[in-house]
Amino acid sequence: MIGEVKKLLIIPHLHIHNANALSSPFTIGFPAMTAWLGAVHALQRKLNVKNIPVKFNAVGVVSHDIDLQTYKGENDFVHSIIGTANPLDKTGARSAFIEEARCHLDVSLLIEFDDISVDEREQLLTEMTHLLHAKMKIAGGDIKGFQPPFCLNATEGNDEELQHVQRSLMPGFVLIERRELMMAAMGGGQDALTALTEYLTIHHSCEVDGNGNVTWKKHRKLADEKSVGWIVPIATGFYGISAQAEAKNQRDPDTPHRFAESLVTLGEFKMPHRIHFVEQMLWRYHTQDDYYLCQQKHFMEAEDPDLSEATIESEF
Repeated sequence: MIGEVKKLLIIPHLHIHNANALSSPFTIGFPAMTAWLGAVHALQRKLNVKNIPVKFNAVGVVSHDIDLQTYKGENDFVHSIIGTANPLDKTGARSAFIEEARCHLDVSLLIEFDDISVDEREQLLTEMTHLLHAKMKIAGGDIKGFQPPFCLNATEGNDEELQHVQRSLMPGFVLIERRELMMAAMGGGQDALTALTEYLTIHHSCEVDGNGNVTWKKHRKLADEKSVGWIVPIATGFYGISAQAEAKNQRDPDTPHRFAESLVTLGEFKMPHRIHFVEQMLWRYHTQDDYYLCQQKHFMEAEDPDLSEATIESEF
């Protein structure tokens, strides 16, 4: 990896309105990684239609701000989703309410692409700007604005070029995969759900001194001994639970339909200045048997085949 030159496209500060925050059936928060890689793939296809021969290989996501649309009253124990009113149906009655978790985002996208000529790069930036302004959606949300995108090269192991990338993404938090935390916990005998929640649970405890004063403390399990880390659950793919077939009223009549369930694992939001290589920020597609995953390269290139299988099974 050291010495490898990466061609990077950075889209700074994308402001996205009403993005889908229901990233899996049982998690709410930052949109799933499948949404980000899917949006970039859709962008590539639109550019290819315009005769720009670009191929996007990997995506990094940096969160600058997230505003989850929830509400908590003065005496409420839990937060409630702020819903939107549905339009009236054909009879004039109010249609059934379906809760949809939404969030407003300020993110930057870091995209690795195959090398193209200088002229094609200029055309890429021009056409991509038009496409992003043309009501293209990302993670189900509307793009309200963004700063001018730009291209740069970064050589792995070159600290000066890495710092240039880091400065363009600060202040913010890059989302990385921490599946190894679940693997370690499951290797110790825990089931997947316990391994997942153990790093997310906030424990409260109190101490009473000799004068009767009560001091409350809260803590979470550390990701490692040196850093607390900002550990979150993230949806990273799907697992097929049925054979490919034709389904009634499917969106695309030319593509076989398949039922699938979400795969959830642990991730961590980390400041870019704590990243040592550009590759540590990037997510890529990976498929194996019935699994469709977005994951990072060090998991995809595990030397031990059993370890590679364990990283997939640990999603449950």
